[in-house]
Amino acid sequence: MSDSQRDKPSLVVRPATRGDIPGIVALSQRTYGLGYCYQPEMVGGQLAQFPEGQFVAVYDDVVVGYCATFRIAEKVALVKHGWREITGGGYASRHDPAGDWLYGMEVCVDPERRGLRIGRRLYDRRKRLCLQLGLKGIVFGGRLPGLSKRIKQFGSAQAYVDAVREGKARDLTLSFQLTNDFQVIGVIPDYLPSDHESLGFASHMIWRNPSFSDHPEIRKAQRSGDLPAAVRVATVQYQQRRIKSFEEFATQIEYFVDIAADYRSDFVVFPELITLQLLSIENKPLSPSDSIRTLTKYTDQFREMIQKLAVSYNINIIGGSHPTQMPDGDIHNICYVGLRDGSLHEREKIHPTPNEVHWWKIAGGDSAEAIATDCGPIGVMICYDSEFPELARHLVDQGAMILFVPYCTDVRQGHLRVRYCCQARAVENQVYVVTSGNVGNLPGVNNFDIQYAQSCIITPCDFPFAPEGIAADTTPNAEQVAFADLRLDDLMQARASGTVQNLRDRRHDLYQTTWKRRV
Repeated sequence: MSDSQRDKPSLVVRPATRGDIPGIVALSQRTYGLGYCYQPEMVGGQLAQFPEGQFVAVYDDVVVGYCATFRIAEKVALVKHGWREITGGGYASRHDPAGDWLYGMEVCVDPERRGLRIGRRLYDRRKRLCLQLGLKGIVFGGRLPGLSKRIKQFGSAQAYVDAVREGKARDLTLSFQLTNDFQVIGVIPDYLPSDHESLGFASHMIWRNPSFSDHPEIRKAQRSGDLPAAVRVATVQYQQRRIKSFEEFATQIEYFVDIAADYRSDFVVFPELITLQLLSIENKPLSPSDSIRTLTKYTDQFREMIQKLAVSYNINIIGGSHPTQMPDGDIHNICYVGLRDGSLHEREKIHPTPNEVHWWKIAGGDSAEAIATDCGPIGVMICYDSEFPELARHLVDQGAMILFVPYCTDVRQGHLRVRYCCQARAVENQVYVVTSGNVGNLPGVNNFDIQYAQSCIITPCDFPFAPEGIAADTTPNAEQVAFADLRLDDLMQARASGTVQNLRDRRHDLYQTTWKRRV
C-alpha cells in the first residue's frame, strides 16, 4: 500500500483558493466574532490582488488558519499608518506589484487549534514567500492584546511594548512575534480602533530578509522556488535507560522533539532500534528473536506517537527504527517518518546484518523511495544500508538532498564502519548525511547489547562546506543533541560548479545502477 493510500495528511499549509473563501470567513467568525469578521468580498479581493500571498492551514479538511499578505513600497510601509488605510479596507487593494516589502495584513488561527503551532507555520510560509520574491523583508502592525489590562501598570503603550521587548512582561501576540525574529521599530496609535484589547495601538514590526542584497548581480543570482535556502537539522544521540511503561518512553521522546522544535529545527532524527528500551518494561527471559517479536506489540502506539508529535511540534521526525511484524509474519526493521503536515511514511531497512538475521530473524525490505517534504526530498538508510553505495545513489537519483542514517552499533569498530561509509556517501553523491546512534547500557535487561555512538551531521568536502566535511559532531557515548544549518544553495552550487562534480562526471556510458522491484 502506498504512503498516499495509507495516510492522508491531516494538517497542510497551502496557497488559498477561491474555494476556501467560505472556510476563511467562518474561521474569522470563530476568531473575531460576527461584528468584526471578514466578508466574502474582502477575501475575494485579497485573492484577486495578490493570489500567491494568501495561505490557509487546513486540518482534516477544515480551514483552521489564514495568512493574508500583499506587496507595498517602503515609503508607505515604514511610516505610521492605520490598518484600514494600508489594506484598502481589508481588500488588499493597496497591493503594489513593484513593492519591495511584504505587508502582513492578517494571521488568523482557530482558537480551538492553537496547540498545533499553526501561527508559526503561517509565519514561516510568509518568510519563505519573502525570500522567494527577493523582497527586503516583512512589515506589519501587530496586536497588543495584553495592553488594556496593564495600561495602568505601565502608563503608555510604548512603555508596555518596551517591557515586553526587554522580557519584563509577556504579551500573547508580541512575545510570539519576537520569538519569530521580528523586531519592533515603533508603536502605531489608532492602528485599528475597534481592537479594544490593544486600545487601538499596534506594535510596528519588521523582519529583514537576511538574503536581500541591493547589488543587481547578487539579486539576479538569488535562488527562487519553493524550497528554503537553508534547512536546520537536529540529531539526537539518545541514551537508553530503564523505563516502566510506554508512556515513560513517549515522554522522553517528546522531550527531545520539544528541544529540537524550540531551536526551530526542520528535522529531528533518532537512532535505529530506539524502542529496544521497551524491553526493560517486562524483561522476560526470552530468546533474542522472541524479544524482538515482543517489541512489535508496540508498533501502533509508536506510529501514532511519531505522527502526533510531528504535527504538534511542527517538525519533521525521522523516528529511528522499530521492529514491525509484516502481514506475512516476517519482522522488518522500519523507520517511521512523521512529517509536520500529518503524513506518516515507512522506510524499511534493506540490508539486515548477519547477526540480525541469525539472532533476531529480521528480514530485509525491498523498496527505497525518497520522501517528499517541505524542505525537499530526503532519503533514509538504516545503519548497515549506509554501507552499500548503490542505495544512496538510488535515493539521490530520486532528488534526495539529505540522507538520514539512524544506526545502532555495539562497539567502536561498528560505529566507524557506519561513519566512514556515510562520509563516503556524502562525497560521492554531493549530499548531506545525518547520523543518529544509541548510547548507554542496560545491565540485567535480556537481549540488550552494549552501545557505542558518535552521531554527526556530514557535508560534502568542498569550499562552501564545513571544514573536514563535518557540520556538527557529538561527544562519543554521551547523550546530547547536535544542530546544523544545511544550505541547499551550497549543495546545488557544488553539484553544478564545485572543485569536483561527482554526480555530473559519472560515466553513464560505462555503468549504471538499475533498481529492481520485487513482484
